[in-house]
Amino acid sequence: MIEGKSSEHNEIYFVKVGCGPKKGFMEPCFLCKLFTMNNTNILTPWNAADKLAWFNEQTIKRSYKNEVVSKIDDLKKDFKVEEYGSLKINPERYPLYLIKSKNIDPKKKTILITGGVHGYETSGVYGALAFLKDEAKKFTDIFNIICVPCVSPWAYETINRWNALAIDPNRSFIPNSPAEECRLFLTAIHSLNIKIYAHFDLHETTDTDNSVFRPALEKRDGIIQEVWDIPDGFYLVGDTENPQKEFQKAVIDSVRRITHIAPADNEGMIIGVPVEQEGVINYELKKLSLCGGCMDPEFSTTTEVYPDSAKVTTENCVKAHVAAVLGGTEFLLSIL
Repeated sequence: MIEGKSSEHNEIYFVKVGCGPKKGFMEPCFLCKLFTMNNTNILTPWNAADKLAWFNEQTIKRSYKNEVVSKIDDLKKDFKVEEYGSLKINPERYPLYLIKSKNIDPKKKTILITGGVHGYETSGVYGALAFLKDEAKKFTDIFNIICVPCVSPWAYETINRWNALAIDPNRSFIPNSPAEECRLFLTAIHSLNIKIYAHFDLHETTDTDNSVFRPALEKRDGIIQEVWDIPDGFYLVGDTENPQKEFQKAVIDSVRRITHIAPADNEGMIIGVPVEQEGVINYELKKLSLCGGCMDPEFSTTTEVYPDSAKVTTENCVKAHVAAVLGGTEFLLSIL
């Protein structure tokens, strides 16, 4: 932090290094708004104008149509593809797709795969599509397969964690969600009228979590956020209330054939959470309104790859997600 005094007001403002002086003096940019009052530093949460200013800074960086929808189209010969809605920000640009077994059988157990809940977590989107292309047909006689490969297409194109309203979808899987992406997803899955047996939610943990997204969260909410050590390797997030340890182990054992598993830090933690077994931590999925808990499945895991590791490639990250779903599905097959 650096300190500067406004020439128009007598308050002292604290602006994070990198915000820069404005109009020839230090004043709080809309992102920071950290100032002193009665000798106490106060972070001011964003208001509607701040969120709009953030939105106006976002730019399209890649193509959902060319990079995701085209791959979905390629799956139509083996799966049924349904459009379950579109994002209001641009309905033509952001249709939402659900891919499922051609013949859903209520007597079969159902596996759900989701990717792109956080649009910037690229390999989760590609991993979901790659599993359908390369592996899923092995299991369609035994399981119903349902996949939503890109829950948040606007965030995919702008490489964001949040949606266009600065809402984190992966804290918003609740009825009447303020996040359109979550609300439409939940409506679509519930409309199938089928119990979800297992849910694989595919994610990444990236360096930008610390450099971009956690600082933005701090500014949006006005709450200090500690940065965490980004784990170098693959790990899973299970459900505190329903950990299913053998299932998680089967996923880890499958992935280790493709890439390295994240070690615990010196305190026995990954991202500040105690490690339950190698490469596995647990969250309260339903309490936190996370995607992995929204359908209350018997088996749930959230995969996390680290694409910024010097030990991996983009292809390796995608294959790690495929291996995770494959290993978990083979485990489920073994216990039928």
